[in-house]
Amino acid sequence: MAHILPYPGMNLSPAELLDWYDRSRRDLPWRDPGVTPWQILVSEFMLQQTPVARVLPIWREWVLRWPTASATAAASAADVLRAWGKLGYPRRAKRLHECATVIARDHADVVPDDVGTLLTLPGVGSYTARAVACFAYRQPVPVVDTNVRRVVARAVHGRADAGASSTVRDHADVSALLPNDGSAHRFSAALMELGATVCTARAPRCGLCPLTACRWRLAGYPPASGPARRPQPYAGTDRQVRGRLLDVLRDSDTPVTRAQLDLAWLTDTSQRERALDSLLADGLVTRTSDGRFALVGEHR
Repeated sequence: MAHILPYPGMNLSPAELLDWYDRSRRDLPWRDPGVTPWQILVSEFMLQQTPVARVLPIWREWVLRWPTASATAAASAADVLRAWGKLGYPRRAKRLHECATVIARDHADVVPDDVGTLLTLPGVGSYTARAVACFAYRQPVPVVDTNVRRVVARAVHGRADAGASSTVRDHADVSALLPNDGSAHRFSAALMELGATVCTARAPRCGLCPLTACRWRLAGYPPASGPARRPQPYAGTDRQVRGRLLDVLRDSDTPVTRAQLDLAWLTDTSQRERALDSLLADGLVTRTSDGRFALVGEHR
């Protein structure tokens, strides 16, 4: 178990971390008092693999337009895809719409408060279930994202990066750090904030770190042992082509022809066809009876 639990005597100080968080945290609207569990769930869907700056305007517009799960469920799938805009990974929007439908229909329009039930919802995985239980319902459950794993790897284990993920090990690490005085939800948010704004993957700002004890700092900042991770490309990928095709459909109030879609990507016709086929297979785009194309649920 020595490789799972944090090193003895090297736990993170909740007092240091929480004091820093109260002074330095970003002003993010889903953290405001009065934000509902549904609205927090929406933010978690949107924040998957997407920077905060891109999520902020879309989230604000979304919760004003559809403040509840039932309001989202009543919208058409096409409207949801349009509102998702440029957040990327549009299957998340489709799954969020499906999730809203289940919550409205089976849970009296109330987001469940336990991890087990949350995991049964469409599009809700291990991280999202725990994030909602923690941040919406203040439950002392470990919430582990890339930022948290990096802080724990450095401050507790003395490594530059977290290496390969392990759900059991990662949850055990964070569970062992959580305070048991009712502040676990704030501690989890602070741990995540520290990784996102100070203990960053590149150029960490260690001079601003509130932690007096950090094994990585004490060890002299040893470099990562594994190969450097390359950023995931976007330009020229099928993801970019899918986005271009969806842009054409979002911008049209009526179904579009194949010729109109062809203009979205002229570089590689086989790639364009592959991207269109994948959108059809994912249920994001439909073919109308006259052979044109539209967002799902918009035209027949």
